[in-house]
Amino acid sequence: MKNQPKSLVNDLEQVYSQDIQTITSLLAQITNRNPDEIKPHLDAMLKMLVQPQGERPFYETATPQEWVTAFQEWVESHRELNLPTLSEAAISRESIYGERG
Repeated sequence: MKNQPKSLVNDLEQVYSQDIQTITSLLAQITNRNPDEIKPHLDAMLKMLVQPQGERPFYETATPQEWVTAFQEWVESHRELNLPTLSEAAISRESIYGERG
């Protein structure tokens, strides 16, 4: 039952792939963002919209293992951004607190 919204979203993405691509392109134009940045937000919104009314949200029903899995997926989704890591000096106590530290 928990995978039902995800399965439904996959089905909708297949049936309406052209429409979803059009919506993604329009949102990219409106927001001046890359379509790859828009797609995860559109997917999340679609999941929320197809979630059956009255179904309890993830945070209320998830097991500890489901939380771990969801967190790992979230972390992995941010690795694609290729953001630079901070140096040791940038996160040192001295650089954070200065003379107060």
